[in-house]
Amino acid sequence: MTKRTRIYTRTGDDGTTGLVGGGRIKKNAPRIDVYGTVDELSSAIGVARASLRSAPESARARRLEAWLAWSQDVLFNLGSSLATPSEETAGPTVHAGDATALERAVDEADAELPPLDAFILPGGSQTGAALHVARTVCRRAERLLVGLHESGERVPPHSTIFLNRLSDALFVWSRWIDADAGAADSRWNPHATPPG
Repeated sequence: MTKRTRIYTRTGDDGTTGLVGGGRIKKNAPRIDVYGTVDELSSAIGVARASLRSAPESARARRLEAWLAWSQDVLFNLGSSLATPSEETAGPTVHAGDATALERAVDEADAELPPLDAFILPGGSQTGAALHVARTVCRRAERLLVGLHESGERVPPHSTIFLNRLSDALFVWSRWIDADAGAADSRWNPHATPPG
């Protein structure tokens, strides 16, 4: 029989959290901020995946679902690695090939889109808009990760590059799924005037 684990432990009531391999740090420490944001990013991608279920079935939607599911797995690996400050106890992590895979995905999707000749505003389909939200969270995670690295803390190799490529992929995927849904790019109008 499987033993149930209690969800609440009360160990964090003092404002600290445990790291993989032992040790506790403040919940507002930069390391926690980074992997908390990586978790937020995975949640935002989960919202985009959920919205795909109500979108029309298509080969492009199935392909996007596969890429988003894979991205969440890699993000979980990254979060786990960030929660493990010691290399000796490190488990799954981000690999150089993960960023290369995203480059391939970006090129694949971008080849099916009209050239980008203007800045794009978030919008379009529900999935496209959700991917834009995920993209902005991804950029924040990347900024926080750079800050953690610059402070002298250990960060997983290849993780900054992965997040950079993932934000690019999320942008292209938003345009890609919007086009599939028949939603035109929402182009920035630098000379917009208030509605009459």
